[in-house]
Amino acid sequence: MVCASAAVALDGLGFEPILTGTFRFDPRAYVDWYGIDISKYGVEVLMPLGIKAFGLWSRLFVWRPALRVLQRVGAGPLFTDEPAYKPLLGFRRRGLRIIEYIHFPLEVYVREEFQRMGLSGGEDPYIRERYGRFPLNIYWGAFTRLLPRYLRDNPFNAADLVLTNSQWTAEVARVVYGEKPTVLNPPIPPNTHLVTEPRPFSERLPLIVMLGRFSEEKRYHWVLGELMPRLLREVPNAKLVIFGGATTRTQLSYVGRVEGIARRVGLRVEVLQGDVTGKLGGDAQVLLRLNAPRDEINRVMDMARAFLHATVNEHWGIAIAEAMARGLPIIVHRSGGAWTDLALEGQVGLGYVGVDDAVESLAKLLTDGKSWGYYSGKSLERVRDIAFDNFVSRLMELVKRVI
Repeated sequence: MVCASAAVALDGLGFEPILTGTFRFDPRAYVDWYGIDISKYGVEVLMPLGIKAFGLWSRLFVWRPALRVLQRVGAGPLFTDEPAYKPLLGFRRRGLRIIEYIHFPLEVYVREEFQRMGLSGGEDPYIRERYGRFPLNIYWGAFTRLLPRYLRDNPFNAADLVLTNSQWTAEVARVVYGEKPTVLNPPIPPNTHLVTEPRPFSERLPLIVMLGRFSEEKRYHWVLGELMPRLLREVPNAKLVIFGGATTRTQLSYVGRVEGIARRVGLRVEVLQGDVTGKLGGDAQVLLRLNAPRDEINRVMDMARAFLHATVNEHWGIAIAEAMARGLPIIVHRSGGAWTDLALEGQVGLGYVGVDDAVESLAKLLTDGKSWGYYSGKSLERVRDIAFDNFVSRLMELVKRVI
């Protein structure tokens, strides 16, 4: 989404964007996904096949199709959100201007000096869950050994403009590189509807929504094992709906683990493949809804009173921004970009460190209409600042300074 938005910005500056990628992709799909039309731009890919496997290794070769374009059309501005572009640096002598967007410094995952620093490095639960066991540990090991061959060194030496997604990620980048990038928050997709008049508190259920793939770093196990039993003592009629993608074996295994935890602590839980809306008045206290469409998610958000995000050190949090666009108050961990740039460290959303903080914040939003109305309004105010048009305009301003 960030790259598609950048293509629109470069188009607005008078350039003719060429989209590059390792595997074949369909630019027309971006209209359905995000409401961004990039179908008129040229495309250059390394392989004319659409392959879902080897996505991690493909990051090592993102520079190859870009090299073909540069050899054919000459230098110009290059926007990339991948750091493996060392082979392209020679083109800077020919006038190439590089704009790098850092979602998270990859060095934290692969360089030993940044391990165990609390920066979502080697202890990252997603990395541990996804690549910690055979055979994917070999796959990950090969990636980390090959990466230095293609990884640019310090982005502030390699690129003309260095951007990142949040103040928190900018601070991590400062630790890694010695300098802070310019923060440019990702945009809300233009096909995400920003409600103007959210359904009032009195017409909503004492319902909490969570959204994100079923994976360990989302900490659904903590929410069901520790948070929900305590919350139900404070708000006995509270319910929780977790919307999550679950298509891989690992993700489905985590669904089973989370369901098992819920049952062990005495929660009434149901796993659903179909529409959850009709189940909200039922007996279940927790509903795990797999692979739901966006319109269903929006309907349930419009019936809920709070959006909970449990990930620690979330770099940004597009799901949180989407909930804010529905006028939902947010509760996030006091870490990461979700806290610094979406909740604005408590000015816009509520934060927590431990389970007691989280229970107190949730109970307030589920039962106090005045607090709910205040934070609902703050969500909508903040999310308007990160609208698609604002992102494009700001990026155009920044690029003008370096081209």
